[in-house]
Amino acid sequence: MGLLKDFKAFAIKGNVVDLAIAVVIGAAFGKIITSFVEHILMPLINPLIPGTGWQDLEIGPGVKIGQFIAAIVNFIIIAFAVFMVFRGIEAYRKRNASKDAVAPAPTTTELLLMEIRDSLKNRA
Repeated sequence: MGLLKDFKAFAIKGNVVDLAIAVVIGAAFGKIITSFVEHILMPLINPLIPGTGWQDLEIGPGVKIGQFIAAIVNFIIIAFAVFMVFRGIEAYRKRNASKDAVAPAPTTTELLLMEIRDSLKNRA
């Protein structure tokens, strides 16, 4: 019974639930970005690259270098899109962060160190 109880406590923790939500949303976001790259960007980029059907380029029987290059291009575009979303989120957080945040009260150790500092100042 202890194992089941521990598992339930683990599975219900906020971090696990947040991670599960992030994975689901990330998968959906990945599909959107992949579709954007494959159906919008690549048709715009293909005419700019010399030769036709560069994604079908093979350098040997079954060695599809064009597909590999397309996967690299897709990765770079997807990574850039995720970076831009992350940057937007960080900018939003900075804008909404309280600039007048109250500094936490000094700890007992900090108070003691301030007394020692002040005592040494007065001595000199």
